Amino acid sequence: MGVVWRAQDERLGRVVAVKQLLLQPGLDAAEKDEAIQRAMREGRIAAKLHHPNAIAVYDVVEEDGVPCLVMEYLPSYSLADALSEGGPMDPVEVAHIGAQAAAALSAAHAAGIVHRDVKPGNVLIAENGVVKITDFGISRASDDITVTKTGLIAGTPAYLAPEIARGADPTPASDVYSLGSTLFAAMEGEPPYGVSENTLGVLHAVAAGRINPPTVDHPLADALLYLLNYEPDDRPTMGQARDLLNAVAAGRAPTFTGLPAPVGPAATTVMDADRTRVVRPTPRTAPPMPPVAKPSNNRPLVIAAIFLATLLALGGLLFALGVFNGKRNDTPPVTNSSTSVTTTDATPSSQVTTTTSESTPTRETTTTTTTTTTTTTTTTTTTTTTTTTTKPSVSTPPTTTSVVVGQPTGR
Repeated sequence: MGVVWRAQDERLGRVVAVKQLLLQPGLDAAEKDEAIQRAMREGRIAAKLHHPNAIAVYDVVEEDGVPCLVMEYLPSYSLADALSEGGPMDPVEVAHIGAQAAAALSAAHAAGIVHRDVKPGNVLIAENGVVKITDFGISRASDDITVTKTGLIAGTPAYLAPEIARGADPTPASDVYSLGSTLFAAMEGEPPYGVSENTLGVLHAVAAGRINPPTVDHPLADALLYLLNYEPDDRPTMGQARDLLNAVAAGRAPTFTGLPAPVGPAATTVMDADRTRVVRPTPRTAPPMPPVAKPSNNRPLVIAAIFLATLLALGGLLFALGVFNGKRNDTPPVTNSSTSVTTTDATPSSQVTTTTSESTPTRETTTTTTTTTTTTTTTTTTTTTTTTTTKPSVSTPPTTTSVVVGQPTGR
């Protein structure tokens, strides 16, 4: 843990980064002096590493009793920042980043330097895509992940190797595992042991080696499982890890010849070596699902049911209209026309009266034809019903016409 300042080297005329280390609170004088000496010693060791993918350490100084590292300044952002803002990254891009980081760590191991704290926050990505590893051996010295006096864990163990969680000393194989965990988080969006606020619970999972299986189907996932082997002796060297990641970044299938197949503790199951997948034991609480029966073809029965429902509805409608009442009205008798003419000569005038009474019968015939068709799978029935309804005739009231003829006078 520490604070990084951008500073100007007045003697050499260059921009540098100055990291002021923060000592763990509660240390007595002896423990504080030991932490300062350890930080300065490891800073000098890191200064021996010169690699284009590693942040160079120029000097270690002490200011007001606090050690400060003078390092190379690189305008960049960390892999942790990239994951926080953009989430999981493309596997090929992750392989590019991992190959450069592995190259720097391989050079460090060759120089006898173990990083001991490989994590996304210590992987810097420059604007031109160059990747550099920073904080060689410093974060561990500043108690980033150590057991405190009260027995609590300072920092997150999400990227630790299982043997480190069990109390073993860091080795180059531990850096290989931590790099695999870092790249796993970049590909999946979270570390192999998931994300949890229970630090001790995560530490227990790390010690047991119970990693979550990768969900991304890509050759990078297969390569990372080799880096995440439970036993340190079963992991590839950092140089071999660099070659695997370079192959994936170039679009080639990585070659695992000579490397032990990924294995884990009892809680981990490994499938075939060609496409390695780590899976957890199948939960016993979920019963097997019964086979789904193939639906039968009920289309003829459905059609018949539709026709039957239609016929029932049509019959109910006709019954409501009274078509099937069976009542018939007789036609009233026809009344013939009659004419009455009366002539009187005894009177001075002649009167002719004509009376016409006519009743015209009207017959109205309504013919209703109902066709009922019932269709089933094998039988067709057709029924025709004819109903005649006669309405009573309407009588026309009689018409009377009177004609009066006057007798001419003066004849």
